[in-house]
Amino acid sequence: MIRLLSCIVCALVVSTTGFSKSPVAPVELKPWDKGAIEFETGMLWKVGGDTTFNYRIIPFIVSWRTPEWFGMHFRNGSALVVRQKFSAMANYIETGSENRYLGLSGGGVIEWWNPSATWNIFGSAGGGVGWIDAQSAPGGQGQDFTLNWYSQLGISHTLTQDWSVNASAMFQHMSNGGQTNPNPGLNALGILIGVRRSF
Repeated sequence: MIRLLSCIVCALVVSTTGFSKSPVAPVELKPWDKGAIEFETGMLWKVGGDTTFNYRIIPFIVSWRTPEWFGMHFRNGSALVVRQKFSAMANYIETGSENRYLGLSGGGVIEWWNPSATWNIFGSAGGGVGWIDAQSAPGGQGQDFTLNWYSQLGISHTLTQDWSVNASAMFQHMSNGGQTNPNPGLNALGILIGVRRSF
């Protein structure tokens, strides 16, 4: 009986030491396999809309990019992937009738990655809601509650496994959807730079 128990203990020790099989290498995750938080800022200038003010806006945008939603992966290692993006923005209105804008938006991002996954070209579009400190000035925004939508085109470069930087052109529209008359919507276009951390 003691001999049998000794044999069982020896078998358990040998099986748990890993001598029976070689270690498995961890799977390397691609940048699009992970979610990411990014921060962007820059400058937007008025390019249209019914407002008479010459707006200049400094945006501060914090976004969450989900892991890949769906995509195409090519034999040479490049990839075309679609992700979702959710953003919170705080715009400082440097020139214009108002002073600040707070908003939320959601949309999609399409990214084309090079074979070594060191850089990508991306496009994004979406929309949401926000609050502006309307001043009831002729030509300014008609009320505090606003709708927004945006489009963005840029390039991103991977610095490390978790960090990357990007630069983009962004178009942003703000208006109240005709809830006041007049409805002096604002169209703004500008440049953003950002940093992203993947998890």
